[in-house]
Amino acid sequence: MSVGFVGLGNMGGRIARRLAGAGHRVLGHDPVPGAAERAGATPAAGLAEVARTADVILLSLPDSRAVEAVVLGDGGLLAHARAGQIVVDLSTSAPATTRRIAALLDAEGACFLDAGVSGGAAAAERGALTLMAGGDRAALDRVRPLLETFAQRIFHLGGPGAGHSAKLLNNFLNAVSLAATSEVMIAGRKAGLDPEALLEVLNASSGANWATANRFPHIVRGDYLEGGLTSALMTKDVVLYVDHLRELGVPSLNAAGPLASFGLAANLGYADQISNRVVDAIGDVAGGVRVHEKQHGEQED
Repeated sequence: MSVGFVGLGNMGGRIARRLAGAGHRVLGHDPVPGAAERAGATPAAGLAEVARTADVILLSLPDSRAVEAVVLGDGGLLAHARAGQIVVDLSTSAPATTRRIAALLDAEGACFLDAGVSGGAAAAERGALTLMAGGDRAALDRVRPLLETFAQRIFHLGGPGAGHSAKLLNNFLNAVSLAATSEVMIAGRKAGLDPEALLEVLNASSGANWATANRFPHIVRGDYLEGGLTSALMTKDVVLYVDHLRELGVPSLNAAGPLASFGLAANLGYADQISNRVVDAIGDVAGGVRVHEKQHGEQED
């Protein structure tokens, strides 16, 4: 199968390099000059060339609006769709938008799979991402060998939109745990607790979560795991989650915390930095606290 890739940024570029490294010729399109070449892809003249050439097209875009523009815009993928073509959306998108796009492509004989991605930049480079897929199972099975070049685990959740729904639910829990753990770690610092000792206690106790187990062991040593989801994108994902729950008729009672935390980070200049920097934003308003630095008056061991 010939492969097209639209969106070769932070995650898309890493995924495209995995595909190219596995021997696939990838035709890439991105508005940033040189992005295709850096990702090991052959640059396309435009979306129309990707749509006409590729049997499978992967999208890695910032949000639903960008996906709509690429698929439904003038000269977009829908205008050139053909029977048997498969479009895989790796973006974090609104499930309602995903279902609408899937129906439009289905009418042209093409197939749209939503495949939410989890694992971050490091997992993308290792080929160890998790995919949450929605759409036709047979189409997913056709492209599974391709997806397995960058994903270690692939879950089929149901029809169109199911993958993106699962991704929003997962990202919300990620946002809650990261924001809450950041607050706790700053509070512990101001209480005079050693961050590494506090983290060891948390990971041995009922407060353990993904952030305590996988993020803060690095952050307390000054490594923010740069290259992952930014604070601006995390805020966008939480807003999508709230909208999704409204559509489902489910009360969203716990979104205020992460919205406030990542909104604070964005307004303090961390919008385009990795979301792990939310701990620094909280530390800023707590008096310039950093969990990985000795504070005034502390003695070296």
